[in-house]
Amino acid sequence: MSFSLYIREKIRLLYVKMIREKAPPEYIARGWAIGMFWGLTMPLGAQLIFSIPCAFLFKRSKIGAVFGTMMTNPITIFFIYPAQCLVGNRILGGDLKFDAVKDLLKSVVSHEQSWKALLDLKWDVITSFLVGGSLFGLILAFPTYYGVLALVKRHRSRKHTKKSSKVREC
Repeated sequence: MSFSLYIREKIRLLYVKMIREKAPPEYIARGWAIGMFWGLTMPLGAQLIFSIPCAFLFKRSKIGAVFGTMMTNPITIFFIYPAQCLVGNRILGGDLKFDAVKDLLKSVVSHEQSWKALLDLKWDVITSFLVGGSLFGLILAFPTYYGVLALVKRHRSRKHTKKSSKVREC
């Protein structure tokens, strides 16, 4: 199976999970927005520790909270993490260099994915990561909510239209 076919299949599975959840569209969309926020705010491995309890606390889609965190994955972190570190550092008024960001990436994708590896980094990198990630998470949670809401409503509308036309035919 080619890589692009693999990616398309994963996206299709996420879409199917999203639209088939038996809950109100707003409930589903808010769960995905929670997942998106925590997926960008926390490093890989810690996202679910925050997104699932948050979904329980706010009574939102747990499935959406899990799958919403998948925005960051071993492929996308090479683009997202450096961007959020550099943006977060600029917000904090720092002068973070790209080499420090590379160290963050090395520790995250190494086999030592642990809190100790993160804490061994410089605090300016960690705070920059968290500030930039929080900003990205807040910004992208809104389009995630409205996008998922629209997809779920569209799917249900189509499903209802199909069902109605079958009933009329009989």
